Amino acid sequence: MIADARRQLVTRRCRVCEWQGERIETTDADMDCPWCHAPTRRVNAIALVERRRPVGVSVHAAALGRRGGLKGGRARAAALPAQRRRQIAQIAARARWSRRSKRDGGGR
Repeated sequence: MIADARRQLVTRRCRVCEWQGERIETTDADMDCPWCHAPTRRVNAIALVERRRPVGVSVHAAALGRRGGLKGGRARAAALPAQRRRQIAQIAARARWSRRSKRDGGGR
């Protein structure tokens, strides 16, 4: 972890030729030019921070879940026999009407 904290994206330029390039370095060691092997100088250095994934849901996982969710109810209904679908519908209707009577203050 300590070595990761010192990692930098360094832009270097050759002191002799026109070469310039970027490289990830962990120390202040000088690098030679890959073209002419002359010494280089640091032009810019940006500290690199370890990225951590966000705790939230991945975009890909959310898309896959939505894809399955769009066809979930219809696929389930098609797989169930008619008698079981009727039972589920009756239970749902009772739950809706019982909620309505409690909300309205006792029913009709």
